[in-house]
Amino acid sequence: MTSPSSPSSPLHVVGGGLAGSEAAWQLAERGIPVILHEMRPVKRTEAHQTDGLAELVCSNSLRSDDAEYNAVGLLHQELRRAGSLILRTADATAVPAGGALAVDREAFSQAVTTALHDHPLITIVREELTTLPSADWGPTIIATGPLTSAPLAESIRQATAEDSLAFFDAIAPIVYKDSIDFSKAWFQSRYDKGTGTDYINCPMTKDEYEAFLDALLAAEKTEFKEWEKDTPYFEGCLPIEVMAERGRQTLAYGPMKPVGLTNPHNPTVKPHAIIQLRQDNTLGTLYNIVGFQTKLKHGEQSRIFRMIPGLESAEFARLGGIHRNTFLNSPRLLDQQLRLKALPHIRFAGQVTGCEGYVESTAVGLMAGLFTAAEVLGRDLASPPNTTALGAILSHITGGAEAETYQPMNVNFGLFPEPPVERDERGRRLKGRDRKKSYSKRAYTELTPWLEQVSTIG
Repeated sequence: MTSPSSPSSPLHVVGGGLAGSEAAWQLAERGIPVILHEMRPVKRTEAHQTDGLAELVCSNSLRSDDAEYNAVGLLHQELRRAGSLILRTADATAVPAGGALAVDREAFSQAVTTALHDHPLITIVREELTTLPSADWGPTIIATGPLTSAPLAESIRQATAEDSLAFFDAIAPIVYKDSIDFSKAWFQSRYDKGTGTDYINCPMTKDEYEAFLDALLAAEKTEFKEWEKDTPYFEGCLPIEVMAERGRQTLAYGPMKPVGLTNPHNPTVKPHAIIQLRQDNTLGTLYNIVGFQTKLKHGEQSRIFRMIPGLESAEFARLGGIHRNTFLNSPRLLDQQLRLKALPHIRFAGQVTGCEGYVESTAVGLMAGLFTAAEVLGRDLASPPNTTALGAILSHITGGAEAETYQPMNVNFGLFPEPPVERDERGRRLKGRDRKKSYSKRAYTELTPWLEQVSTIG
Protein backbone atom coordinates (compact mmCIF):
# COMPACT_ATOMS: atom_id res chain seq x y z
CA MET A 1 0.00 0.00 0.00
CA THR A 2 1.37 3.43 -0.88
CA SER A 3 1.99 6.09 1.72
CA PRO A 4 -0.88 8.60 1.81
CA SER A 5 0.90 11.71 0.57
CA SER A 6 -2.39 13.28 -0.49
CA PRO A 7 -6.02 13.19 0.67
CA SER A 8 -6.77 10.68 -2.12
CA SER A 9 -4.81 7.96 -0.28
CA PRO A 10 -6.64 6.31 2.62
CA LEU A 11 -5.47 6.58 6.19
CA HIS A 12 -6.01 3.78 8.68
CA VAL A 13 -7.74 3.94 12.06
CA VAL A 14 -7.59 0.75 14.12
CA GLY A 15 -10.41 0.29 16.61
CA GLY A 16 -14.11 1.15 16.35
CA GLY A 17 -14.77 2.39 19.88
CA LEU A 18 -15.53 5.99 20.75
CA ALA A 19 -11.99 7.22 20.11
CA GLY A 20 -11.55 5.40 16.81
CA SER A 21 -15.00 6.39 15.58
CA GLU A 22 -14.32 10.04 16.43
CA ALA A 23 -10.86 10.02 14.84
CA ALA A 24 -12.20 8.46 11.62
CA TRP A 25 -14.99 11.04 11.45
CA GLN A 26 -12.63 13.99 11.91
CA LEU A 27 -10.38 12.73 9.11
CA ALA A 28 -13.22 12.01 6.68
CA GLU A 29 -14.88 15.37 7.34
CA ARG A 30 -11.68 16.99 6.09
CA GLY A 31 -11.77 15.12 2.79
CA ILE A 32 -9.39 12.32 3.76
CA PRO A 33 -10.41 8.73 2.90
CA VAL A 34 -10.32 6.41 5.92
CA ILE A 35 -10.22 2.67 6.44
CA LEU A 36 -11.62 1.93 9.89
CA HIS A 37 -10.56 -1.49 11.21
CA GLU A 38 -12.75 -3.15 13.87
CA MET A 39 -12.10 -6.72 14.99
CA ARG A 40 -15.65 -7.47 16.17
CA PRO A 41 -17.40 -9.77 15.26
CA VAL A 42 -14.39 -11.64 13.86
CA LYS A 43 -12.97 -11.59 17.39
CA ARG A 44 -15.05 -10.86 20.47
CA THR A 45 -14.03 -9.11 23.68
CA GLU A 46 -14.88 -9.97 27.27
CA ALA A 47 -17.13 -6.92 27.69
CA HIS A 48 -18.82 -6.01 24.41
CA GLN A 49 -22.30 -7.36 23.71
CA THR A 50 -22.80 -6.28 20.07
CA ASP A 51 -20.91 -5.66 16.85
CA GLY A 52 -21.84 -1.97 16.83
CA LEU A 53 -19.27 0.80 16.71
CA ALA A 54 -18.90 3.07 19.75
CA GLU A 55 -20.63 0.54 22.02
CA LEU A 56 -20.84 1.65 25.66
CA VAL A 57 -20.07 -1.31 27.90
CA CYS A 58 -19.79 0.08 31.45
CA SER A 59 -22.46 2.76 31.81
CA ASN A 60 -24.79 4.76 29.64
CA SER A 61 -23.73 7.96 31.39
CA LEU A 62 -21.21 10.37 29.93
CA ARG A 63 -21.29 11.99 33.37
CA SER A 64 -21.96 15.62 34.26
CA ASP A 65 -23.11 17.97 31.52
CA ASP A 66 -22.46 21.07 33.64
CA ALA A 67 -20.03 23.17 31.59
CA GLU A 68 -19.57 25.83 34.27
CA TYR A 69 -18.74 23.86 37.39
CA ASN A 70 -17.59 20.42 36.22
CA ALA A 71 -14.52 19.55 34.13
CA VAL A 72 -16.34 16.72 32.34
CA GLY A 73 -19.21 19.03 31.41
CA LEU A 74 -16.66 21.54 30.17
CA LEU A 75 -15.11 18.81 28.02
CA HIS A 76 -18.59 18.07 26.61
CA GLN A 77 -18.91 21.71 25.61
CA GLU A 78 -15.47 21.79 23.98
CA LEU A 79 -16.18 18.63 22.01
CA ARG A 80 -19.45 20.08 20.76
CA ARG A 81 -17.65 23.25 19.68
CA ALA A 82 -15.04 21.15 17.86
CA GLY A 83 -17.69 19.24 15.85
CA SER A 84 -17.56 15.92 17.68
CA LEU A 85 -19.63 13.13 16.13
CA ILE A 86 -19.85 11.35 19.49
CA LEU A 87 -21.25 14.35 21.39
CA ARG A 88 -23.66 15.19 18.58
CA THR A 89 -24.96 11.62 18.67
CA ALA A 90 -25.12 11.59 22.47
CA ASP A 91 -27.28 14.70 22.44
CA ALA A 92 -29.58 13.11 19.85
CA THR A 93 -30.02 9.86 21.85
CA ALA A 94 -30.05 11.32 25.37
CA VAL A 95 -32.25 9.92 28.16
CA PRO A 96 -33.19 11.68 31.44
CA ALA A 97 -30.35 11.61 33.98
CA GLY A 98 -30.58 14.73 36.13
CA GLY A 99 -27.53 16.88 35.48
CA ALA A 100 -25.72 14.09 33.64
CA LEU A 101 -25.60 13.29 29.92
CA ALA A 102 -26.82 9.71 29.53
CA VAL A 103 -27.87 7.96 26.35
CA ASP A 104 -29.92 5.08 25.05
CA ARG A 105 -26.94 2.82 24.50
CA GLU A 106 -28.37 0.79 21.64
CA ALA A 107 -29.65 3.85 19.77
CA PHE A 108 -26.36 5.66 20.38
CA SER A 109 -24.18 2.89 18.97
CA GLN A 110 -26.52 2.33 16.04
CA ALA A 111 -26.48 6.04 15.14
CA VAL A 112 -22.67 6.26 15.26
CA THR A 113 -22.36 3.06 13.20
CA THR A 114 -24.79 4.40 10.59
CA ALA A 115 -23.04 7.76 10.35
CA LEU A 116 -19.67 6.15 9.74
CA HIS A 117 -21.04 3.46 7.42
CA ASP A 118 -22.84 6.05 5.29
CA HIS A 119 -19.93 8.47 5.03
CA PRO A 120 -18.61 8.29 1.44
CA LEU A 121 -14.97 8.52 2.55
CA ILE A 122 -15.07 5.84 5.29
CA THR A 123 -14.65 2.12 4.66
CA ILE A 124 -15.24 -0.20 7.62
CA VAL A 125 -13.20 -3.42 7.56
CA ARG A 126 -14.00 -6.16 10.07
CA GLU A 127 -10.69 -7.81 10.90
CA GLU A 128 -8.22 -8.18 13.73
CA LEU A 129 -4.82 -6.54 13.37
CA THR A 130 -2.23 -8.53 15.27
CA THR A 131 0.82 -6.32 14.72
CA LEU A 132 1.53 -2.62 14.58
CA PRO A 133 1.32 -1.43 10.96
CA SER A 134 4.55 -0.63 9.17
CA ALA A 135 5.46 2.83 7.86
CA ASP A 136 4.16 1.73 4.45
CA TRP A 137 0.66 2.36 5.77
CA GLY A 138 1.51 5.99 6.39
CA PRO A 139 0.10 7.90 9.38
CA THR A 140 -2.03 5.45 11.37
CA ILE A 141 -4.15 5.85 14.51
CA ILE A 142 -4.36 2.98 17.01
CA ALA A 143 -7.50 3.32 19.11
CA THR A 144 -8.00 -0.26 20.24
CA GLY A 145 -9.04 0.75 23.74
CA PRO A 146 -8.49 -0.91 27.09
CA LEU A 147 -9.41 -4.30 25.61
CA THR A 148 -6.62 -4.35 23.03
CA SER A 149 -6.21 -7.91 21.77
CA ALA A 150 -3.29 -9.90 23.14
CA PRO A 151 -1.33 -10.20 19.85
CA LEU A 152 -1.49 -6.46 19.16
CA ALA A 153 -0.65 -5.66 22.79
CA GLU A 154 2.41 -7.88 22.47
CA SER A 155 3.43 -6.09 19.28
CA ILE A 156 3.14 -2.76 21.10
CA ARG A 157 5.26 -4.07 23.97
CA GLN A 158 7.95 -5.21 21.55
CA ALA A 159 7.98 -1.83 19.82
CA THR A 160 8.19 0.16 23.04
CA ALA A 161 10.27 -2.11 25.25
CA GLU A 162 7.76 -1.29 28.01
CA ASP A 163 6.04 -3.62 30.43
CA SER A 164 2.29 -3.44 29.96
CA LEU A 165 0.34 -1.70 32.69
CA ALA A 166 -3.06 -3.14 33.47
CA PHE A 167 -6.05 -2.91 35.81
CA PHE A 168 -9.42 -4.57 36.15
CA ASP A 169 -12.55 -2.68 35.21
CA ALA A 170 -15.94 -3.93 36.36
CA ILE A 171 -19.42 -3.42 34.93
CA ALA A 172 -22.64 -3.03 36.94
CA PRO A 173 -25.84 -5.10 36.61
CA ILE A 174 -28.98 -3.84 34.83
CA VAL A 175 -32.48 -4.42 36.22
CA TYR A 176 -35.84 -4.50 34.46
CA LYS A 177 -37.92 -1.61 35.80
CA ASP A 178 -41.13 -3.60 35.96
CA SER A 179 -39.54 -6.03 38.42
CA ILE A 180 -38.88 -3.26 41.00
CA ASP A 181 -41.20 -2.94 44.01
CA PHE A 182 -42.30 0.70 44.17
CA SER A 183 -44.02 0.23 47.50
CA LYS A 184 -40.45 0.44 48.84
CA ALA A 185 -38.55 2.25 46.06
CA TRP A 186 -39.25 5.74 44.70
CA PHE A 187 -38.23 8.16 41.96
CA GLN A 188 -36.04 11.11 42.93
CA SER A 189 -32.79 12.73 41.79
CA ARG A 190 -30.31 13.65 44.48
CA TYR A 191 -31.07 17.16 45.74
CA ASP A 192 -34.02 17.11 43.30
CA LYS A 193 -31.89 17.89 40.26
CA GLY A 194 -33.30 17.13 36.83
CA THR A 195 -36.90 16.04 36.30
CA GLY A 196 -37.21 14.16 39.56
CA THR A 197 -37.77 10.86 37.75
CA ASP A 198 -34.24 10.18 36.56
CA TYR A 199 -33.26 7.80 39.37
CA ILE A 200 -34.98 5.04 41.33
CA ASN A 201 -34.00 4.88 45.01
CA CYS A 202 -33.98 1.86 47.33
CA PRO A 203 -33.50 2.60 51.07
CA MET A 204 -31.80 0.49 53.72
CA THR A 205 -32.02 0.59 57.49
CA LYS A 206 -28.81 0.09 59.47
CA ASP A 207 -29.67 -3.56 60.12
CA GLU A 208 -30.42 -4.18 56.44
CA TYR A 209 -27.15 -2.47 55.48
CA GLU A 210 -25.13 -4.58 57.91
CA ALA A 211 -26.71 -7.81 56.66
CA PHE A 212 -26.10 -6.78 53.04
CA LEU A 213 -22.47 -5.95 53.86
CA ASP A 214 -21.91 -9.31 55.56
CA ALA A 215 -23.31 -11.14 52.53
CA LEU A 216 -21.21 -9.07 50.16
CA LEU A 217 -17.98 -9.74 52.03
CA ALA A 218 -18.68 -13.49 52.32
CA ALA A 219 -19.78 -13.99 48.70
CA GLU A 220 -17.89 -15.96 46.08
CA LYS A 221 -15.95 -13.73 43.69
CA THR A 222 -14.47 -14.34 40.27
CA GLU A 223 -11.08 -15.97 40.68
CA PHE A 224 -8.18 -14.33 38.89
CA LYS A 225 -5.39 -16.19 37.18
CA GLU A 226 -2.07 -16.26 39.03
CA TRP A 227 -0.47 -13.74 36.69
CA GLU A 228 -3.39 -11.33 37.15
CA LYS A 229 -3.56 -11.20 40.94
CA ASP A 230 -1.33 -8.15 41.45
CA THR A 231 -3.02 -6.09 38.75
CA PRO A 232 -4.39 -2.87 40.33
CA TYR A 233 -7.95 -1.64 39.94
CA PHE A 234 -8.68 1.86 38.67
CA GLU A 235 -9.81 3.81 41.72
CA GLY A 236 -12.73 5.42 39.84
CA CYS A 237 -14.38 2.08 39.00
CA LEU A 238 -13.78 -0.21 41.98
CA PRO A 239 -15.95 -3.31 42.36
CA ILE A 240 -18.44 -2.77 45.16
CA GLU A 241 -17.09 -5.70 47.17
CA VAL A 242 -13.57 -4.24 46.98
CA MET A 243 -14.91 -0.95 48.36
CA ALA A 244 -16.71 -2.87 51.12
CA GLU A 245 -13.44 -4.50 52.17
CA ARG A 246 -12.00 -1.05 52.94
CA GLY A 247 -14.33 -0.47 55.89
CA ARG A 248 -17.88 -1.14 56.98
CA GLN A 249 -19.06 2.42 56.29
CA THR A 250 -17.22 2.88 52.98
CA LEU A 251 -20.33 2.12 50.91
CA ALA A 252 -22.60 4.28 53.08
CA TYR A 253 -20.31 7.21 52.37
CA GLY A 254 -19.79 6.22 48.74
CA PRO A 255 -22.22 4.84 46.13
CA MET A 256 -24.86 4.12 48.83
CA LYS A 257 -24.78 7.52 50.54
CA PRO A 258 -28.27 8.66 51.67
CA VAL A 259 -27.78 12.43 51.38
CA GLY A 260 -30.03 14.66 49.26
CA LEU A 261 -32.90 12.16 49.20
CA THR A 262 -36.13 11.74 51.19
CA ASN A 263 -38.08 8.49 51.33
CA PRO A 264 -41.74 9.41 50.64
CA HIS A 265 -42.85 6.07 52.11
CA ASN A 266 -41.33 7.01 55.48
CA PRO A 267 -40.27 10.69 55.34
CA THR A 268 -39.53 11.09 59.05
CA VAL A 269 -36.89 8.36 59.13
CA LYS A 270 -33.56 8.91 57.43
CA PRO A 271 -32.27 5.74 55.70
CA HIS A 272 -28.82 4.52 56.71
CA ALA A 273 -28.00 3.89 53.04
CA ILE A 274 -29.67 4.29 49.65
CA ILE A 275 -29.03 2.39 46.42
CA GLN A 276 -29.75 4.37 43.25
CA LEU A 277 -30.68 2.96 39.84
CA ARG A 278 -30.22 5.13 36.76
CA GLN A 279 -32.28 4.89 33.56
CA ASP A 280 -30.40 2.86 30.94
CA ASN A 281 -32.52 3.20 27.79
CA THR A 282 -34.89 5.65 26.11
CA LEU A 283 -37.96 3.58 26.88
CA GLY A 284 -37.15 3.63 30.58
CA THR A 285 -37.51 -0.13 30.87
CA LEU A 286 -33.96 -0.83 32.07
CA TYR A 287 -32.13 0.63 35.06
CA ASN A 288 -28.43 0.39 35.93
CA ILE A 289 -27.49 -0.05 39.63
CA VAL A 290 -25.25 2.97 40.18
CA GLY A 291 -21.79 2.21 41.56
CA PHE A 292 -22.39 -1.55 41.68
CA GLN A 293 -19.51 -2.65 39.48
CA THR A 294 -18.73 -6.15 40.65
CA LYS A 295 -16.65 -9.29 40.28
CA LEU A 296 -19.17 -11.43 42.19
CA LYS A 297 -20.16 -14.70 40.56
CA HIS A 298 -23.50 -14.43 38.77
CA GLY A 299 -25.41 -16.63 41.22
CA GLU A 300 -24.14 -14.56 44.12
CA GLN A 301 -25.15 -11.33 42.41
CA SER A 302 -28.73 -12.51 41.95
CA ARG A 303 -28.95 -13.62 45.59
CA ILE A 304 -27.26 -10.65 47.25
CA PHE A 305 -28.66 -7.82 45.14
CA ARG A 306 -32.17 -9.16 45.83
CA MET A 307 -31.51 -8.34 49.50
CA ILE A 308 -31.91 -4.68 48.53
CA PRO A 309 -35.37 -3.38 49.56
CA GLY A 310 -37.41 -2.98 46.39
CA LEU A 311 -35.28 -5.48 44.44
CA GLU A 312 -36.46 -8.67 46.18
CA SER A 313 -38.01 -9.86 42.91
CA ALA A 314 -35.60 -8.09 40.58
CA GLU A 315 -35.05 -9.52 37.13
CA PHE A 316 -31.65 -8.74 35.62
CA ALA A 317 -31.23 -7.85 31.97
CA ARG A 318 -27.50 -8.14 32.52
CA LEU A 319 -25.42 -9.14 35.51
CA GLY A 320 -22.12 -7.50 36.35
CA GLY A 321 -18.79 -8.69 35.10
CA ILE A 322 -15.06 -8.09 35.11
CA HIS A 323 -12.51 -7.54 32.36
CA ARG A 324 -8.85 -6.72 32.10
CA ASN A 325 -7.77 -3.34 30.76
CA THR A 326 -4.39 -2.39 29.36
CA PHE A 327 -2.88 1.03 28.71
CA LEU A 328 0.37 2.63 27.65
CA ASN A 329 2.82 4.51 29.81
CA SER A 330 1.96 7.48 27.62
CA PRO A 331 4.06 10.17 29.35
CA ARG A 332 7.12 8.12 28.46
CA LEU A 333 6.05 6.75 25.08
CA LEU A 334 4.04 9.47 23.28
CA ASP A 335 4.96 12.96 22.09
CA GLN A 336 2.71 15.98 22.57
CA GLN A 337 0.72 15.13 19.43
CA LEU A 338 0.11 11.51 20.48
CA ARG A 339 2.75 10.01 18.18
CA LEU A 340 4.63 6.96 19.36
CA LYS A 341 8.19 8.19 19.78
CA ALA A 342 9.66 4.87 18.63
CA LEU A 343 7.41 4.75 15.53
CA PRO A 344 6.24 8.30 14.74
CA HIS A 345 3.96 7.23 11.88
CA ILE A 346 1.68 5.77 14.58
CA ARG A 347 -0.57 7.78 16.87
CA PHE A 348 -2.49 6.35 19.80
CA ALA A 349 -5.92 7.52 20.90
CA GLY A 350 -8.53 6.73 23.52
CA GLN A 351 -8.32 4.71 26.71
CA VAL A 352 -5.26 2.77 25.58
CA THR A 353 -3.37 6.03 26.23
CA GLY A 354 -4.42 6.00 29.89
CA CYS A 355 -7.15 8.59 29.71
CA GLU A 356 -10.11 7.23 31.66
CA GLY A 357 -13.75 7.52 30.68
CA TYR A 358 -15.84 7.65 27.53
CA VAL A 359 -15.71 11.44 27.24
CA GLU A 360 -11.95 11.60 27.68
CA SER A 361 -11.51 8.76 25.18
CA THR A 362 -13.60 10.67 22.66
CA ALA A 363 -11.56 13.81 23.25
CA VAL A 364 -8.24 12.08 22.63
CA GLY A 365 -9.69 10.43 19.51
CA LEU A 366 -10.82 13.82 18.21
CA MET A 367 -7.38 15.34 18.78
CA ALA A 368 -5.58 12.38 17.19
CA GLY A 369 -7.79 12.73 14.12
CA LEU A 370 -7.19 16.46 13.87
CA PHE A 371 -3.41 16.18 14.37
CA THR A 372 -3.23 13.47 11.69
CA ALA A 373 -5.37 15.45 9.26
CA ALA A 374 -3.19 18.52 9.71
CA GLU A 375 -0.05 16.47 9.13
CA VAL A 376 -1.36 14.86 5.94
CA LEU A 377 -2.71 18.12 4.54
CA GLY A 378 0.43 20.09 5.34
CA ARG A 379 -1.18 22.36 7.92
CA ASP A 380 0.14 23.46 11.29
CA LEU A 381 -1.96 22.57 14.31
CA ALA A 382 -0.63 23.20 17.79
CA SER A 383 -1.90 21.32 20.81
CA PRO A 384 -4.89 22.99 22.48
CA PRO A 385 -3.93 25.20 25.45
CA ASN A 386 -3.57 23.29 28.70
CA THR A 387 -5.98 25.80 30.22
CA THR A 388 -8.76 24.04 28.28
CA ALA A 389 -10.27 20.66 29.08
CA LEU A 390 -8.94 19.20 25.82
CA GLY A 391 -5.48 20.57 26.46
CA ALA A 392 -5.45 19.57 30.12
CA ILE A 393 -6.13 15.89 29.44
CA LEU A 394 -3.70 15.85 26.49
CA SER A 395 -0.98 17.50 28.56
CA HIS A 396 -1.49 15.02 31.37
CA ILE A 397 -1.17 11.88 29.27
CA THR A 398 1.74 13.16 27.16
CA GLY A 399 3.98 14.43 29.94
CA GLY A 400 2.01 16.12 32.69
CA ALA A 401 1.82 12.90 34.68
CA GLU A 402 4.73 11.16 36.35
CA ALA A 403 5.81 8.27 34.12
CA GLU A 404 6.96 6.18 37.08
CA THR A 405 3.55 6.24 38.76
CA TYR A 406 1.27 6.74 35.75
CA GLN A 407 -2.29 5.54 36.17
CA PRO A 408 -5.53 6.21 34.23
CA MET A 409 -7.06 9.62 34.93
CA ASN A 410 -10.38 11.31 34.35
CA VAL A 411 -10.39 14.97 33.36
CA ASN A 412 -10.64 17.22 36.41
CA PHE A 413 -9.76 20.76 37.34
CA GLY A 414 -6.67 19.47 39.12
CA LEU A 415 -5.12 18.90 35.67
CA PHE A 416 -5.54 22.58 34.73
CA PRO A 417 -2.98 25.27 35.57
CA GLU A 418 -4.38 27.53 38.25
CA PRO A 419 -5.90 30.77 36.96
CA PRO A 420 -4.70 34.12 38.33
CA VAL A 421 -6.03 34.94 41.77
CA GLU A 422 -9.52 36.36 41.36
CA ARG A 423 -11.64 38.11 43.96
CA ASP A 424 -15.35 38.73 44.38
CA GLU A 425 -17.01 42.10 44.81
CA ARG A 426 -16.04 42.09 48.49
CA GLY A 427 -12.38 41.46 47.73
CA ARG A 428 -12.42 37.82 48.87
CA ARG A 429 -10.57 35.14 46.91
CA LEU A 430 -12.83 32.98 44.78
CA LYS A 431 -13.34 29.50 46.21
CA GLY A 432 -15.42 26.40 45.53
CA ARG A 433 -17.97 26.76 42.75
CA ASP A 434 -16.86 30.31 41.93
CA ARG A 435 -13.29 29.08 41.51
CA LYS A 436 -14.43 26.25 39.20
CA LYS A 437 -16.43 28.72 37.14
CA SER A 438 -13.29 30.81 36.66
CA TYR A 439 -11.51 27.75 35.19
CA SER A 440 -14.39 27.17 32.78
CA LYS A 441 -14.67 30.81 31.76
CA ARG A 442 -10.96 30.97 30.96
CA ALA A 443 -11.10 27.67 29.07
CA TYR A 444 -13.98 28.81 26.87
CA THR A 445 -12.10 31.95 25.85
CA GLU A 446 -8.73 30.31 25.30
CA LEU A 447 -10.08 27.44 23.21
CA THR A 448 -11.45 29.84 20.57
CA PRO A 449 -8.12 30.59 18.79
CA TRP A 450 -7.35 26.86 18.63
CA LEU A 451 -10.76 26.13 17.10
CA GLU A 452 -10.11 28.84 14.53
CA GLN A 453 -6.88 27.04 13.65
CA VAL A 454 -8.80 23.76 13.40
CA SER A 455 -11.25 25.36 10.97
CA THR A 456 -8.43 25.91 8.46
CA ILE A 457 -7.75 22.16 8.16
CA GLY A 458 -9.38 20.63 5.12
